[in-house]
Amino acid sequence: MKYRITHSTFYHYSQSVGLCQNEVKLQPRNFWRQHCHNSRFDIKPTPMDFRERTDFFGNRVTYFAIQQPHTQLIVTAISEVTIFPRENNLDLFNQLTWEQVRSLLQGTPLQIQSQSEQSQNQVQIQDNNLEILDARQYVIDSPMVTIIPELADYARSSFLPNRALVDVVHDLMGRIHKDFTYDPTFTTIATPLSEVLSFRRGVCQDFAHLAIGCLRAYGIAARYISGYVETLPEPGKQRLTGADASHAWFSVYIPGTGWLDFDPTNNTVPLDQHITLAWGRDYADVTPLKGIAFGGGQHTLSVSVDVLRLE
Repeated sequence: MKYRITHSTFYHYSQSVGLCQNEVKLQPRNFWRQHCHNSRFDIKPTPMDFRERTDFFGNRVTYFAIQQPHTQLIVTAISEVTIFPRENNLDLFNQLTWEQVRSLLQGTPLQIQSQSEQSQNQVQIQDNNLEILDARQYVIDSPMVTIIPELADYARSSFLPNRALVDVVHDLMGRIHKDFTYDPTFTTIATPLSEVLSFRRGVCQDFAHLAIGCLRAYGIAARYISGYVETLPEPGKQRLTGADASHAWFSVYIPGTGWLDFDPTNNTVPLDQHITLAWGRDYADVTPLKGIAFGGGQHTLSVSVDVLRLE
């Protein structure tokens, strides 16, 4: 499935800004189920300094600075991406129990069956496996996800003894979708998880952080994904350009299989309608646009996102 994503951010200032410096993570990643054909920026006013790099997590990062007085800033990222669908059958994934996965992440090697149904050979996942070493950073606390007892309490009914990790996460995703109300007026970026858990309200960012915190509370590696999801209009209604939005979900590491994505906001396993921008420990690692401005007084912010499926 091929998409064109147009993401525009508008800043309007009450007073002139003399200088601004910004960091942007709005260019889709390339990995096994996604290929970004091209991605470009349209920035007004034109920046005097513009640089691109790759961060620690492999995300594409752009830095730009505007050194001329301005009262508005418009940053538009336009990208074309192909998503390669995969099998939507969780039974095909590694059926390691969550206790086995936790042991591996703690450094205990295990003997597990090969994923191939034709082979009954035993394969050993060593504790020095590079994937496992990388996954361990997603088990500990991060800036916006701190493990608290309430998270373990909420997740407990999903973590049944000897239950396959895939089944644990699928159950947890469904419970979050059922128990929590999507309410864009309730939380901000700074709202702690304890409040989200207490009031059972939030947005996709909160639900992703909540699931990550629950999994880490039991020693499971989980990371935060930022991106987009294709939204289709209701039957008989016209598709509205720019009416889409940024989205967030989470991913869980399954040794011998890799990372598997889950979307608690929509209670689904992402297939070919989710476009990945970046991933990290939490939102702080993947913030789409952040920076500093000298001057400006008060400001207003608006965002327009369009996810267009291409024939």
